[in-house]
Amino acid sequence: MLTANQIKKHIASGELTWHGDLRGDGLLLCLGAPLRRTNSDRLVDPADQDSIDGFYQPADADWDRVDLVRGQLVLCQVKHPVCMGPRHAGAIGTLSHLARVGLATHVTSPWVLPGWHGPLTLELHNVGPTVLRLHRGMPVARLLLFAMVGPTGDAAPHPFYGTGDQLGSRYASEFPFDTYHQG
Repeated sequence: MLTANQIKKHIASGELTWHGDLRGDGLLLCLGAPLRRTNSDRLVDPADQDSIDGFYQPADADWDRVDLVRGQLVLCQVKHPVCMGPRHAGAIGTLSHLARVGLATHVTSPWVLPGWHGPLTLELHNVGPTVLRLHRGMPVARLLLFAMVGPTGDAAPHPFYGTGDQLGSRYASEFPFDTYHQG
């Protein structure tokens, strides 16, 4: 794992681009925009992209605060994009202060792969017993960075994520039903 001093050196050399703050030995991730609420009253079929798209409400670029009820999920981009070269990978972790009141910031996929270039989207999920109020700009997580050891493959942008308009899942677009269905 990279230390704060190593992170600063990688930023100075251009190997890493980050315009936000550091917290300890990681990048401090703050809530930015847009925020995308979800519709909890639907069946979502991951094999059907229209079904997935219907799960999300329109992106809200002007949000100021959101109240998450128990079990609610929203997606939110972090305030500052990050650009990593092929020699770095990262892992997102919720700030323990917020985890202890029931907030999970990246539910199941904490990894940021080598070559990532663009905004990160957090999966904000209230797993606690009360309503949680979140505010735009508030620090919620850290991105810990790791140096890759040995030869790495060429870093390539993800075809479905990394731009400002791609917050929701693109599962059915990446894994079409006919490529895995056995029927």
